[in-house]
Amino acid sequence: MQAQTSPANQRVVIELRYFRMRNGRQVERTTEYLRRGLLPASERAGIRPVGCFNAVIAPDSPFILTLASYPSLAALETAREKLASDKEFLAAADEYNSMTELSYIRMESSLLWAFPTMPTVVAPPVGEKSAARIFELRTYEAPNDKALARKIKMFTDGEIDLFRRSGMLPVFFGQTIVGSRMPNLTYMLAYDDLAARDKTWRAFSADPDWQELRSTPGLSDAEIVNNVSNAILRPLPFSPIR
Repeated sequence: MQAQTSPANQRVVIELRYFRMRNGRQVERTTEYLRRGLLPASERAGIRPVGCFNAVIAPDSPFILTLASYPSLAALETAREKLASDKEFLAAADEYNSMTELSYIRMESSLLWAFPTMPTVVAPPVGEKSAARIFELRTYEAPNDKALARKIKMFTDGEIDLFRRSGMLPVFFGQTIVGSRMPNLTYMLAYDDLAARDKTWRAFSADPDWQELRSTPGLSDAEIVNNVSNAILRPLPFSPIR
């Protein structure tokens, strides 16, 4: 599935939604809800691209993460209105939210504004290989807004290009505008597998241009980042982003 089109220089709004769970039955129940309910309804509402991911290596597991992209906040509101009037979706949601069994422990959402230099979500090309890719979601928390702006500029001035040169597949980069642990930014990278992830990070770390960039006064991690968290994810079998 291709990245959602938008006018020139228009940065999409990205929604990340976590379904936090306690056991495998909740994972199965939520997976079925996404497959039969939310994902088809999102397609009917014009929400593209969409990703659905399981945690492979991540804190606070198990959880399922969904990713959705909107051209604007107004488009997000319109999409939600369409979901609210979709009878098939409402029936699936009613079953999922049945009080006979807890489907999840809690749900958490955040909204991100895509970076100017990568204004849309880019779904990796789907090849002939049967195995699903591995995705990495990384969040950088900054001590203040000024420090975050410097880290974002560091990405846009060269770090994203270095990721690509090292063999990584960037999916999105976004600044959190609604969510927890702000100010922060979050981005997603794709790899063929865990071995490819290790190989590309080694190449990136050894790149002379990265060594020069990270040593620039004012751009060291100690100055602009006070916490980094990451999660290794695998797309669910029906996820459009995979």
